[in-house]
Amino acid sequence: MLDNVALKQMVHNGLTIEGYSRAAVQSYWRIPELKIGFDLGAQPWDFMGTSTWFITHTHLDHIAALPVYVARRRMMKMDPPTIYLPEHAVELVQRLLQAVSRLDRGRLPCELIPVRPGDEIELSRELIVSAHQTKHTVPSLGYIVWQRRKKLKAEFRELPGEKIRDLRLAGNEVSEEIRTPTLGFLGDSAPAGLDATPAMYDAQILIAEMTFVAPNHVKEKIHKHGHMHLDDFVQRKDRFQNERIIATHFSTRYHDRQIRGMVHNALPDMLDGRLYLWL
Repeated sequence: MLDNVALKQMVHNGLTIEGYSRAAVQSYWRIPELKIGFDLGAQPWDFMGTSTWFITHTHLDHIAALPVYVARRRMMKMDPPTIYLPEHAVELVQRLLQAVSRLDRGRLPCELIPVRPGDEIELSRELIVSAHQTKHTVPSLGYIVWQRRKKLKAEFRELPGEKIRDLRLAGNEVSEEIRTPTLGFLGDSAPAGLDATPAMYDAQILIAEMTFVAPNHVKEKIHKHGHMHLDDFVQRKDRFQNERIIATHFSTRYHDRQIRGMVHNALPDMLDGRLYLWL
């Protein structure tokens, strides 16, 4: 398979996390078992087979490869993909694709679906994606993937099977929906966007930006521009209940050794070993 952009991979609890992110350069992620991806700042060739994507916001490092991705699928005679994106961006992205289509003299077929904070998208009987407002310099969304299942209500658990069957046939709802936050994808956001969605802290896997890490950077300015600092993680270290926290989207002003050193200095235990730096 053609390897044409930076790509890292991690497997946790049966889910493969693939992608790469660097602030103002490119961000793209895929979870193949869930058959979904997040953001298209670039497009590794083998991501082309994933047909459902969730866009957090319209900065170029998060959407620049969207026309390329759509064109490649058409070229390979694949079905048009489905792209979920913030509601305000749909018309603008349609115009972008139309302009690229005229330049390229080729069709760019895809389904653009507007998403608002609070919306829920059913991927399957077992999977739901919820959209949540985050805080950035343009309208932006974070997403949570939920695993859902039906469970017998507590008041019926001691009843014999035939009694439960009779209750169900009589029109009684004997089960309830149980949801588990499997994956939280924050996108670009100041801490307020993370705090506004407590389920992000409970997701089994959390992918969150940590754009700035140097202690001398002014936090107020960072937050004003819709980003997070290492100190924001330190201040919230007791809130993270996640099994795995992936910190990403680091500023290009740091090299990897600096990032590792500053993070380990501030969080020596790496949040009980749960914090992973995506470098």
